Amino acid sequence: MSVTVRIVRFHETGPSDVLKVETVPLPEPAAGEVRIRVKAIGLNRAEVMWREGSYLIQPDLPAQIGFEAAGDVEAIGPDVESNWLGKRVSNMPSFSPNMYGAYGDVAILPVHALSEIPDTLSYEQGTAIWAPYLTAYGSLVRIGHLDKNDTVLITAASSSTGLAAIQIVNTIGAQAIATTRKADKKGTLLAAGADHVIVTSEEDLVERIVELTEGKGARLIYDPVAGPGLESLARAAAIGGTIFEYGLLSPAPTPYPLRTALLRQLTIRAYDAAPEMFQTPTARKEGKAWLLKQISEGRISPIIDKSKFKLCDIASAHDYMESNTQFGKIVLTP
Repeated sequence: MSVTVRIVRFHETGPSDVLKVETVPLPEPAAGEVRIRVKAIGLNRAEVMWREGSYLIQPDLPAQIGFEAAGDVEAIGPDVESNWLGKRVSNMPSFSPNMYGAYGDVAILPVHALSEIPDTLSYEQGTAIWAPYLTAYGSLVRIGHLDKNDTVLITAASSSTGLAAIQIVNTIGAQAIATTRKADKKGTLLAAGADHVIVTSEEDLVERIVELTEGKGARLIYDPVAGPGLESLARAAAIGGTIFEYGLLSPAPTPYPLRTALLRQLTIRAYDAAPEMFQTPTARKEGKAWLLKQISEGRISPIIDKSKFKLCDIASAHDYMESNTQFGKIVLTP
């Protein structure tokens, strides 16, 4: 086994070129930790914000990066059960990014974050299940009480989390309305399970929602964008509806649509899956059991983007992620 490995770190915040692939001594797991030999790394938009210094917390420089990886457990800390050794695992992002990072040939991770990869899934699929699906599950199902009679509006729907939300809505039997900025993704979103797709560069969002719901609006709205578009989402919501804001993709301020919210009796809820799902044991256990059941029954299968990046291409992979041209989870391999 090599006594050195590659990891990705950044010594200053900024654009993708601050990400550096560095060679370091092989790290050893401490108490409560394991070391996995990484086979696949799932990218997340939150990692762009972490790299830029615009995440919810600031990085301690030099900082590692990466919320999700899949691989084989090759070493364990002194108090970790030996039966973890050799297992195919992926991890939930249930830790501070200042504590752990998954971009590398190996990753030191807390054992509480690990889960065995179902036999039916590849390493690439294994690193694409937890963040997208449990983020959507925690908001739409656990908090929103998604019902088969509901209409759910899913914005930025070609992202891994948007596609996960579509599949979850499908499993419940509700109506999924997806949005995309460009018409070239409409067909693939319909094929991925969306009942309707609104191309926002060509169609008026509120008018189409009114039409598709016979004037009722969407009871649940799942949005990672925020910004000034929140007003339109509020007008597209059903009376008594809930808008989940789980991201900050818009660089613009997000004015609160108070008048519309009052008139339509809306709940506009900020949703951070880290404390509400991944770092809360009861919620994490519930969500994991639900998701694994859906996977075993063949009702959910993660969609992987067609891109092929290696660890040495990490800056290019981040640029690609920021281009918003992907469809599904961007996964790179060492």
